[in-house]
Amino acid sequence: MTPNPGGAAALFGGADPVPEPAPVAPASPSVSPTPPAPVTSSEAAPQSVASIILDCIERDGAEYVFGVPGSAVTPMHQALRGHGLRYILAKHEAGAAFMAYGYGRVKRCVGAVMTTTGPGATNALTAAASGLADGVPMLILTGGNSASYYGMNALQDSTVLGSDIVGMYARATKFSASIPTASVAQRIVERAIELTHDGRQGPAHLNLPVDVQKQQVAPQPRPASYVRYQSRTADVEAAKETARLLAAAKHPAILAGYGAVLSGAWDALLQLARRLRIPVATTPKAKGVFPESHPLSLGVFGFGGHPRAESWLLDGNCDVLLVVGSSLGELVTHHWDRRLMPSSALIQLDIDSEEIGKNYPVDVPLAGDARATLEEMVACCGSEDLSRFDAPEDPLAALREAVPAIIDPASLLGPERPLKPQRLVAEMRKVLPEDALLFVDIGNAIIWAGHYFQCDTPLSYHLGLGFGSMGTAVAGAIGGKLAAPDRPVVALVGDGAFAMNGFEVHTAAEYDIPVVWVVLNNFGHGMVSHGERMVFGSDLGTSLFRARLDVCGIARAMGAEAVRVDSASGLRVALEGALKARGPVVIDAIVDPDEVPQPLAHRARGVRNTAVAPNDPTNRPRLRPRNRY
Repeated sequence: MTPNPGGAAALFGGADPVPEPAPVAPASPSVSPTPPAPVTSSEAAPQSVASIILDCIERDGAEYVFGVPGSAVTPMHQALRGHGLRYILAKHEAGAAFMAYGYGRVKRCVGAVMTTTGPGATNALTAAASGLADGVPMLILTGGNSASYYGMNALQDSTVLGSDIVGMYARATKFSASIPTASVAQRIVERAIELTHDGRQGPAHLNLPVDVQKQQVAPQPRPASYVRYQSRTADVEAAKETARLLAAAKHPAILAGYGAVLSGAWDALLQLARRLRIPVATTPKAKGVFPESHPLSLGVFGFGGHPRAESWLLDGNCDVLLVVGSSLGELVTHHWDRRLMPSSALIQLDIDSEEIGKNYPVDVPLAGDARATLEEMVACCGSEDLSRFDAPEDPLAALREAVPAIIDPASLLGPERPLKPQRLVAEMRKVLPEDALLFVDIGNAIIWAGHYFQCDTPLSYHLGLGFGSMGTAVAGAIGGKLAAPDRPVVALVGDGAFAMNGFEVHTAAEYDIPVVWVVLNNFGHGMVSHGERMVFGSDLGTSLFRARLDVCGIARAMGAEAVRVDSASGLRVALEGALKARGPVVIDAIVDPDEVPQPLAHRARGVRNTAVAPNDPTNRPRLRPRNRY
């Protein structure tokens, strides 16, 4: 299995040209054995296919299965009785799948979810697509009708003669298949789980005919010390060339994407930046892979990003840019801003070669694992030809004097009321310990957290921006807490997102899962409303609730503790108390609905270009290749 990169180790020490903090961070991933499984012999007693599937999931390191029951997965539920895996009953299949998403994202083993056929399967599809976009190992198990009923209009037929669930999931996962017989079940399940970890991680889907689930078969032998290795390839020569280009550059920069997070590359990234004194920006999803309090940090570049990152990367002075683990999509590049193209060389490193050069012409392509490749570059930095170069002791000294770290710093010290979202996020940062996991939902929360929540610890900041599904963090935080029970887990969500998956608070209450939700209550879909005003001059009248959602009342009705706050001091007291609670707590934060996140203007310009003037040739972001290679 892909090793769990969790755990606490101080990685940010070492000499620097200027003092730096030493936050606690997880150790880089290393190959480790899966939990040992007993060796089975050829004389092993037959087991049901359902039981064998659960054994495979447990062997990958998972301790939980999430789901909603139905007759098409009854044999799976029967097999769970007496099994080591714990079952978490969700309120909706989407919630169950997002819990599996959160679990797999934090623990890096498969997050497993079981649903019945038909609508149960389709309800989990959005979370599967989110897992594919965000590189999360998941296993989605959907029940199916008995094979003997194929083509007979059986209820909720999910076969190719019905709704074709396997076909639906084929484009939302790395692997989608149906298990036809018991004799091949173990082989298919093991292959599906292996694919969730191979290369760029992602989900797999298996459709399980109910009669096949019940069939008996002898499990195949597995070595007790079975180890799954993840390929960590690196183009050594291209890595050396990149190191030389970075060392010779006058104004280099590194843009670290989420691929750096998935590969556990934060240690190598920090070492490379320190040795060559290169400023580092991160994409919104990669926030925390490089410590934002570090003197070489530019902060976030892209949606909700920071002024210093924009200034350094877009002012035309950057000559060599190394992009690590990002395809340079719309929200990472401010709608494919042409100014991001460096004057001398763009170097793109990605484990998926198809992502290299997709959106910007690349001078040095680097296909390989981010961590392994960056480690090669660090090794090159100790060689004779890179040991002497003319670089300033503190390359960002002048930038720090001229450009503030955040937009409108005064908003963090504003009045107690009305409660500004900026102030709320700043108070959260003061209260939350460094090892806390923060799940951020889709909406204005992306910008408020991305811009104002300083993050120094890898794998502590979780944003499902790849597919951008609202409600991801509402349910995902539950799975995250089960994956990391010793760490505080907080979800920052809007009231619109809470309305979508908020009933999963009842799931947390039933199982005594101590998650904290901070709900930005601003009458509905604030990002859409603000964006419409920027693009069209007025709200189109379809994005806000007519009455404010009673988040407190809903949470209490589901068995959770709840508190309403409308001031900065009230939020601080409520959050401090929530972190000490033994069960789930929902904080209903009444925030100023008229507060508009200024970084939203970048997104509004992109929407205006595509929705208002799509035929204007000046709006086309594609860049012509330089054809250097």
